[in-house]
Amino acid sequence: MNAFRLWKGDLPLPQAFWNWAVAGGIAVNMLTSILFLALIMADRIVPAFVVGYALSVPYNIVATVGVWRSAARYEGERRWADLARIVTVAGMILLSVT
Repeated sequence: MNAFRLWKGDLPLPQAFWNWAVAGGIAVNMLTSILFLALIMADRIVPAFVVGYALSVPYNIVATVGVWRSAARYEGERRWADLARIVTVAGMILLSVT
């Protein structure tokens, strides 16, 4: 399964970054944010926080670790690997706390 390959850093850096961190991160965090807001409006506070954080934060951690490890194995220019790490960490922190 690709999620295990991502976690181990076995995916190519472009795939780990663009597919999992960028596209997947946007999709997962948008979906959980929408569900969070819907549950808050329905006055379901505890389920809202479970959906909002218990689903998105683990995904963000897996994506970040996967990109970090894939960047360590990247054979191209180091600046691209370093940039992927910086952007992923910053983006996932922002998506996790907002």
